[in-house]
Amino acid sequence: MTLNPVFTSAITDNLDRIVADYKDFHRSPELSMQETWTAGQIESRLRELGLSPQTFGGTGIVAVIDNGEGPVVGYRADTDGLPITEDTGLDYASTAEGTLPDGSTTKVMHGCGHDTHITVGLSLATSLAEHRDLWSGTVVMLFQPGEETGEGARAMLDDGLWDSVVHPEVIYGQHVWPGRAGHVYVSSGTAMAMSDCLKVTVKGKQAHGSQPEAAIDPIVLGAFMITRLQSIVSREISGRDMAVITVGTFHGGLKENIIPDSAEFKLNIRTFDEEVRAVVLDRVRRIILAEALASGAPEPLIEDMYRFPRCFNDPEETEGFLEAARNELGSDNVHVEDPVTGSEDFGAFGDDIGVPYVYWFFGGYSDAKFTGDDAPAGNHSPFFAPDDVETTLTTGLRAALSAVLSKVGR
Repeated sequence: MTLNPVFTSAITDNLDRIVADYKDFHRSPELSMQETWTAGQIESRLRELGLSPQTFGGTGIVAVIDNGEGPVVGYRADTDGLPITEDTGLDYASTAEGTLPDGSTTKVMHGCGHDTHITVGLSLATSLAEHRDLWSGTVVMLFQPGEETGEGARAMLDDGLWDSVVHPEVIYGQHVWPGRAGHVYVSSGTAMAMSDCLKVTVKGKQAHGSQPEAAIDPIVLGAFMITRLQSIVSREISGRDMAVITVGTFHGGLKENIIPDSAEFKLNIRTFDEEVRAVVLDRVRRIILAEALASGAPEPLIEDMYRFPRCFNDPEETEGFLEAARNELGSDNVHVEDPVTGSEDFGAFGDDIGVPYVYWFFGGYSDAKFTGDDAPAGNHSPFFAPDDVETTLTTGLRAALSAVLSKVGR
């Protein structure tokens, strides 16, 4: 069944406010685990609805909308921005700055669309709080910080979230991406990849560039490590399994005629399966240590930077979401997709308490963006911004309402 006309009318009537909220959040992003202004805005809006928000994990905000007997449903929206200089040209583009962990200053942008997620989450809470006569049960609203660094969900859980808040029977979440506005996309089962990020410090022996025989060159050694790491996917992982190993940074040395005493590279690993993940991590460490041994170098330092958990959409709950979304948005606008190799920490909320969850994507671009040769800008791009804001926001809200009301609606 489609949404009650009261909900659809409310979306139309409040659209100007919804868009204004989105623009406010877009121009005011904050870095992961630093979302103090954002958290304050969310908390203030929830209090205006008569709710009693709580804080978890520093800047995570949770509000329970208790509306009598019925199922308990969770809904999560993430809130952090990225260290990106925005280049969209929008009149509400971000000029915000933030401080990175190393103390340096950076421009900040909502380059992954979390401004959209905050707006939809607040609009969902508003719709439910203002129309309690149309549903019965409990909805737990989770506004999560630090998704981009994989810190936020774990911080909220470690801060006692599920010790203090009623456990939902299912948790929903969604993410805007460079798909068509008005459309949603979902996977059944594995939805997103797990992710592991490592920092490797390669140790050598310093010498003048004209005397390589007196050195152990960490740059050459690091190059051998990086090249050999790429053989893991092609030679140690079955073709039936997915794994990606990316070395994104490599730094070493200060001058062209000096062999340094160390170099550093960072790598990111994506996998869909826990067993494959374990194999890849084992092979990465084996290769790095063996290459150092082969070069007569000191043992390198391998440090875990962060990791993202699995995101596994419960098949039965996914079927329920598909039915609700197709009824509301039309079957042609709801797509079942293969899992994506991006990563999310959303799944931790359900996995920690053994609760099923469903996570889907909704498009942010008008049809016109797909007519040329160039694909529209993707997430984490300085050019990423929905060009059909009204359709994007209303689709996200309709999808969220459809999912939640499929459980608690009357």
